[in-house]
Amino acid sequence: MAVLRLEGVRFVRDGRAILDGIDWEVGTGERWVILGPNGSGKTTLLRIASLWEHPTAGRVEVGGAVLGRVDVRSHRARIAVVSAAVANLLRPGITAREIVLTARTGALEAWWHHYDDADEARTTAALERFDVGHLAGHAFATLSSGERQRVLLARALSIDPLLVLLDEPFAGLDLGAREELVDHVAALASDPATPPVVLVTHHVDEIPPAFTHALLLVDGQVQRRGSLDDVLTAESISDAFGRPLLLERRHGRYYSVSATFEERE
Repeated sequence: MAVLRLEGVRFVRDGRAILDGIDWEVGTGERWVILGPNGSGKTTLLRIASLWEHPTAGRVEVGGAVLGRVDVRSHRARIAVVSAAVANLLRPGITAREIVLTARTGALEAWWHHYDDADEARTTAALERFDVGHLAGHAFATLSSGERQRVLLARALSIDPLLVLLDEPFAGLDLGAREELVDHVAALASDPATPPVVLVTHHVDEIPPAFTHALLLVDGQVQRRGSLDDVLTAESISDAFGRPLLLERRHGRYYSVSATFEERE
């Protein structure tokens, strides 16, 4: 069953086609990575999938509801999104607890709605799940980049979503924080109770184990899509990034370097 279905999706801005003819389905239990160079349309694709952007043309269906025929305000609440855009909307002084607590209502401040003991328990469990329970009372602005991303993951997963969208969650993290977050996303992907997950990244080494599918996006068009092993090859990523690249997989993770390194040796 397809939780997310895009048919003939096109998105034009200022006369330029950011996305052009996207056909893509995400099924129950699948974990997708969207990979491609800067400017390929990855974030725009995720914004359309999260119902925050309307395509210029094409059909978008999420959880059986078709964009244009559903109240997007209520339906967006069922889609978990972790992105810089979400983080930028948060008041610096808001606490980690409040960030997660308000997820159920889609609010940005806790004083806009009433929350009961069940909401508080859900918030505590979500923060503990991502090892940030001890930061519940800390202001968002005082957290490290890695801690912020884990709080945003806790917020996203606290709403029992039908789809999880992660837009470059590892960007800007140091090596330790990145690997800690990769471990959390890998655990999330390995849990059969987790809904379908879509991860946007530029780097193959950020793809956590347990991901199943990949979509290569180049100049707003799908270059390849399918199972991870079929799509991610040295040839396909070299074509996508316009440079000869080597690719190997060790311990469930991908690694890539320029092919010129091999020539130097």
